[in-house]
Amino acid sequence: MYLSFAYVLCIFIGFLASVSLYFQRKGDAYLKLFPPFLLITLLVECASMFGMVKGKAIFAMYNFFSVLEFSFYFFLLGEIIKSVLIKRIVRFIIWLYALLALGNLIFIQKIYGFPSLTYAIGCLLIVAICIYYFFELFQLSHSVTLVRQPAFWICSGLLFFYCCSFPIFAPMNLTKALPPFIFRNFGAIINLLNVLLYSSFTIAFLCRLRTRNSTS
Repeated sequence: MYLSFAYVLCIFIGFLASVSLYFQRKGDAYLKLFPPFLLITLLVECASMFGMVKGKAIFAMYNFFSVLEFSFYFFLLGEIIKSVLIKRIVRFIIWLYALLALGNLIFIQKIYGFPSLTYAIGCLLIVAICIYYFFELFQLSHSVTLVRQPAFWICSGLLFFYCCSFPIFAPMNLTKALPPFIFRNFGAIINLLNVLLYSSFTIAFLCRLRTRNSTS
């Protein structure tokens, strides 16, 4: 319960931090899409936490939101990547993944179950694109201060989250017979991963802010 609250709190803090992007003189345009995305994320999580949706409805809400979430991250990574060819591939992946995910929800694994198939595919695609980002980073002919690069924090957070969540969620429909306490532990791990993910986003929003040292 405490981790769930901490997770939602991190989303709220991340949302407040993302609003500062509108007041920063310099910044990548794609970052300014974060506030509406985080606001939707916050509303979904609050609806779940406070019991505004119950039973099968919560699965449907999360499943459709996951399609939006993966599509948003694909778009985000496509904007971060420098290669024109990879950008085009990522844009194609957005539409293809959305169609596959919706088709899976409607015809195969249904909206009231967990779409482990398309979740696993989404995890692998995000991890692959993030790895390519780091490959591009290592190929740069000039040095950059990574801690002041929003893309670095975003890709690091996404890479860590989806690498760790893949072995938990991908076989989810095959582990229904596991004892309840194992699922509670899985939930605690996922909440912790979410705390780290949205903390990395918050750092990305604020890492370019400069503080002025006061002199007496």
